[in-house]
Amino acid sequence: MQADRHTIVLMQTSQNRVTRTFMDYDSISQAMDGICGLYERKLKELNPTIRDITYDIGDLYNFIDGLADLSALVYDHSIQAYLPYDRQWIKQKTFQHLKKLAAK
Repeated sequence: MQADRHTIVLMQTSQNRVTRTFMDYDSISQAMDGICGLYERKLKELNPTIRDITYDIGDLYNFIDGLADLSALVYDHSIQAYLPYDRQWIKQKTFQHLKKLAAK
């Protein structure tokens, strides 16, 4: 079942190693929501006077590609271990996540 797969997002925002951090979530969907939230906060920082900020998937992909490093570890119950996923996988999952949100 996808819903309850603990997900750890590993991230480094710049070339400086001190920017390495991680965030953990109860599901893949929550993790993708978290990544979108990071981007939205960044947009608000850059555009403090704009109330309703909109962006498209290309903008989000540019943000993801602009990070020095980004990957995810997703818990797999069948092997009782975390499986690593790369930036490309994260982009695919954020796209699916936003598509689902848009359909609501």
